[in-house]
Amino acid sequence: MSSEKDTLFQQIERTEDFVFDERVAKVFDNMVSRSVPFYNEIQRLQSDLVIEFLPAENAVICDLGCSTGTTLAHIAQHAACPETTQFIGFDNSAAMLDKAKQKLVNIAASQLQLVCADLSTLNEIPPCHVVILNWTLQFVRPIEREYLLKHIYNALQPGGAIFLSEKILANDAQLNRLYIDHYLEFKKSQSGYTDLENQRKREALENILIPYKLEENYALLQRAGFTRMDTYFRWLNFACLLAIKT
Repeated sequence: MSSEKDTLFQQIERTEDFVFDERVAKVFDNMVSRSVPFYNEIQRLQSDLVIEFLPAENAVICDLGCSTGTTLAHIAQHAACPETTQFIGFDNSAAMLDKAKQKLVNIAASQLQLVCADLSTLNEIPPCHVVILNWTLQFVRPIEREYLLKHIYNALQPGGAIFLSEKILANDAQLNRLYIDHYLEFKKSQSGYTDLENQRKREALENILIPYKLEENYALLQRAGFTRMDTYFRWLNFACLLAIKT
């Protein structure tokens, strides 16, 4: 399933808060692949790691903020993915879930659930072996993040893992500015976004995407109950974390 090219921020005349609506769903795959450095490599690497935490039978994977289903599709297509794996995707955008349903058509209906839900008020996560939060927690209200991670910890089976990918802030303000500048240059030179598009998108996300420092994300995971954790990928102000329930 192909995605339209992202030209949303060429078209708008007035900056509004970013919303994962039908307009975004149509171009989301193109948008995220051009906006997240090494996006495809992260998906491949993450899929390899996820497989290591799945039992041979009746594994359960929950993708919170599954958007158009790209991550679940990567895992389902992995050569080592157990045949009986159950895939559960949560997202608060019905438009995104419609796209995910189309993308995940090759997964048996009995093995796939797509749930429309607000993660900020998600009260129940089914028992599972892996939980994925790819560039999702940063959109959850800060006051609700620890609550969500505790629910995830409780839902994970012993030995299960959470995969958390986020934009992050550097501890040093000057380095943080440097990283952002180089990220914006990446979006121009590698992805073809203009300065105007970058500016408009940044304004639209200003009150919606709230990044934490790497240490703050570790602290959240620790308060949720995780004691084993590491950063398995980082590029400037992008980081991918892995935490294991012991």
